[in-house]
Amino acid sequence: MTQLKRVATLAALILIVSACSSGDQELRRLAAIAERVEIVRDDFGVPHIYGETDADVVFGMLYAQAEDDFPRVERNYIWATGRLAEVDGEAAIFSDVRANLYMTEEEARAEYESAPDWLKELCIAFADGLNYYLATHPEVEPALLTRFEPWMPMFFFEGSIGGDIEQIPLDGIAEFYGQQIAAEVPVPASAFTEAVNASNGFAISGELTASGNAMLLINPHTSFYFRGEMQVVSEDGLNAYGAVTWGQFFIYQGFNEHTGWMHTSTYVDFIDEFIEDVSEVEDELVYRYGDEIRPVESYDVSLRYKDGEGFGERTFTLYRTHHGPITHEVGGEWVATRINWEPVSALTQSYTRTRQSNYDEFREMMDIRSNSSNNTVFADSSGNIAYFHGNFVPRRDPQFDFSQPVDGSDPATDWQGLHTVDEIVTVANPPNGWIQNTNATPFTSAGEYSPRREDYPVYMAPDDENFRGIHAVRVLTGIEDLTLEGLMELAHDPYLPGFEKLIPGLAESFQQFDMIDAELAQAMEVLQSWDMRVSGDSVAMTLAHFYARMYLEQNTAPEGMSFMEKVNFYGTESPPDEQVSIFADTVAMLEADFGTWNIPWSEVNRFQRLSGDIDLQFDDSQPSTPVDLGNSDWGALADFGSRRQEGTKKLYGVNGNSFAAVVEFGDRVRARTVLVGGQSNDPSSPHFTDQVELYTSHEWKEVAFYREDVEARATERYRPGER
Repeated sequence: MTQLKRVATLAALILIVSACSSGDQELRRLAAIAERVEIVRDDFGVPHIYGETDADVVFGMLYAQAEDDFPRVERNYIWATGRLAEVDGEAAIFSDVRANLYMTEEEARAEYESAPDWLKELCIAFADGLNYYLATHPEVEPALLTRFEPWMPMFFFEGSIGGDIEQIPLDGIAEFYGQQIAAEVPVPASAFTEAVNASNGFAISGELTASGNAMLLINPHTSFYFRGEMQVVSEDGLNAYGAVTWGQFFIYQGFNEHTGWMHTSTYVDFIDEFIEDVSEVEDELVYRYGDEIRPVESYDVSLRYKDGEGFGERTFTLYRTHHGPITHEVGGEWVATRINWEPVSALTQSYTRTRQSNYDEFREMMDIRSNSSNNTVFADSSGNIAYFHGNFVPRRDPQFDFSQPVDGSDPATDWQGLHTVDEIVTVANPPNGWIQNTNATPFTSAGEYSPRREDYPVYMAPDDENFRGIHAVRVLTGIEDLTLEGLMELAHDPYLPGFEKLIPGLAESFQQFDMIDAELAQAMEVLQSWDMRVSGDSVAMTLAHFYARMYLEQNTAPEGMSFMEKVNFYGTESPPDEQVSIFADTVAMLEADFGTWNIPWSEVNRFQRLSGDIDLQFDDSQPSTPVDLGNSDWGALADFGSRRQEGTKKLYGVNGNSFAAVVEFGDRVRARTVLVGGQSNDPSSPHFTDQVELYTSHEWKEVAFYREDVEARATERYRPGER
């Protein structure tokens, strides 16, 4: 044991003894759990958590997460439990109203009490791990939560991007419930920091790989630093590796020795709006449902909000019908919004997913049908590959258009249970040997062996195609003898199909004008000769990106088009003079901002991490790293979602390839991963930006999965409370 670790251990023991002498049995209980947990940090700071039981591992898992990024752990639970306004002020009050519409603290406690004992143990371990971190780190000052409780995971149970509840717009809630308070409260577009952008999942059969083993690409495109990376191993058989959403006690996207799972956000219609026939009878609010008159459920919630150095408070009366909470009005009529809200089932599915050993077990787990906002791409060590388009899909009467609000007074519009997994859009072991999903239609997921649109209700797969989907099919078609490194290279393929119609259309329009500025003509010549592949030294990439962005800002395409249709419209249907004019404006903007339009892509496309703050700040005057990746909007598989920030002229990455992995299953699992920036949110940590070079060079790190490999790369070894 090093001198530093001896000092840390002694300090922890003094704290424990002191607390116990004052009668604090709680801290002694937590210290006893910590003795059963070991955290081993590898050379990239990735924590490998070992424990006797799954609950012990969850304790260590949350403790390690708090070490790496406590502010984001805390933030997720402040948001999920409906207390964001206590930190962000009154502007966040309707985010808290939304949380309480779907579940109050009292209801969360009741859900926790209804959970099976094994799940309760994990929830207790979740709270214990975080509380022990706070107890042993008195220098940490939480923004709000000084104690975590076992019922809190009931609010934040799936691990997806903000959860289903984030898809309920705040503006309607603010307009409806804001009438109860005599105050003008500005409503932000979103109270949650996660951006729903894009993700890729590829599953490759062993028939197409050099080793004969199945492979999986895990490539979520989320907000930077939204998830960490870790491994959890218990003597009870848990052994999972991958990405965790800060504050949750399961590997969200990852793999174990035999199975791997990747989630892409789905556009399956799993949220419905019901127009309620509400009236007042004898001073009571009621609604009509068929021949019945039912009471509208109402309850009061009092919500605090930060107000200068103190707090204010707003009290709201919230309403529900059997369809769900009243969230807004349409034409003066109340509308209830129904979503999946079964926390115990969802947590059960999220956790047990990580422990499955083969396709049959994984398929049985999917029967829980609580993974509502995700598609799932799967591969296993037996060579199986599969795809599930959604999981929670309500059964509906097809005579109604559920893409619009329906008549809640008509019982025929009600959900009629859930579709079985066999009834939803699925693909298993297609003859072509590969499966892909890029948040797009499932009807191109396996090339010519894809499911057929006409075989399914419209609400089951309304997803549009996108440029990444087109790109994915192209790069996967015809692959053979693929290696793990080859899959990683394929995931970085630089071609951008989003410009296939936009740029040739501009070039054709350009030829129709004789009086063209020489500088503009030169820029057009550079763009016209481009091979539509992103690279750091490409000036054409700079021109194309800013031209497309400027065109989209003009928003001259007809309403109702998908993003892909809109971009293609600008290249094929827009007036020639409009195209040339916007390109001229693009060149002028580049010259004004950078002194020249002739500027390579990586000069303007940058990675910068200045602090561990949740609200990212960027500064053109501070050091940054060039990045040669493109944006997923244009079909880039390796997404670097960069944009200008307030006060900057350069583009800085904020979302995209945040965690990514390629996995090969065989007698031994092998994987390579990258985490944008690094594992720690502490600028003084060596793991704050130690993966930037891996990220920008497209050379991801080898995963230490087996204990002997972890030992060989271990740089720290400690029990919670010792570090």
